[in-house]
Amino acid sequence: MREQDIPYTAVSTPSGMLWEWLVMSQGLSNAPATFNRCVTNLLRSMRNFAPSYFDDVFVHSRAMDGKSDVEVHKIHVRKVLTLTQERKLFANLKKCIFAANEIPLLGCIVGKNGVHPDPEKIKAISNWPVPVDFKGLLSSLA
Repeated sequence: MREQDIPYTAVSTPSGMLWEWLVMSQGLSNAPATFNRCVTNLLRSMRNFAPSYFDDVFVHSRAMDGKSDVEVHKIHVRKVLTLTQERKLFANLKKCIFAANEIPLLGCIVGKNGVHPDPEKIKAISNWPVPVDFKGLLSSLA
């Protein structure tokens, strides 16, 4: 906890005294929200083709101005990577997916054909045995 931030953590106790945190309390740390705000503001000028969700940036492109969708996508990716490099933000290439028709996102597959559940995430439900008697039906509903 920065010393100048300690007064902002003051809470009133049931006895009426003020108590200040000297270290970051659980739930007080808002680094994910702060980083999300940073990335959102950084990519604001590109939000029509590069939306973000926390530390994920999704670059999507369509053909335009006589250029193919791949050519436009290369331009968009270059703009995003150049801007992030200028601000000392770097992508983890092991986690990157480039020029894909579909990407996994929050348990779903998102692509130009819409959003559908990730088959890996629903495998347990798909493989669930079909009940053959009343007791089995009650068991699967519970």
